[in-house]
Amino acid sequence: MAGSAATHPIADALSPTGAVNASQHEPLYGGFTRFELELEFVQALANPYYLNHLASQKLLQNSTFVAYLKYLQYFTQPEYTKYLSYPGPTLKALELLQQERFRQEILSPDIVAHLAEQTLLSSIKAK
Repeated sequence: MAGSAATHPIADALSPTGAVNASQHEPLYGGFTRFELELEFVQALANPYYLNHLASQKLLQNSTFVAYLKYLQYFTQPEYTKYLSYPGPTLKALELLQQERFRQEILSPDIVAHLAEQTLLSSIKAK
């Protein structure tokens, strides 16, 4: 997503420490800000089995959902990447999901198993 953090609708709701600033009149969804929900969702994308589930539900074929995945690329910006618990696998999944071919191939159990193994190996190396 182009633009600076100051122009992002979520940026004003964050304090410099990254805590959500409740005094900013941002609407809450089930008690959470939009940013918190998007952060939780984008981190779930690091799970290859979840990606397979999304594909099996045909969400990865839905143009509105694909546009949402493109929107979530703002997490590739350093001011947002710092909030990710596992930035490597999360950002890799977000990158792969931009490709139509990957969105089709993630239905394959072999692809899912390969990605799960890569994710596990990268988390072991990170420790």
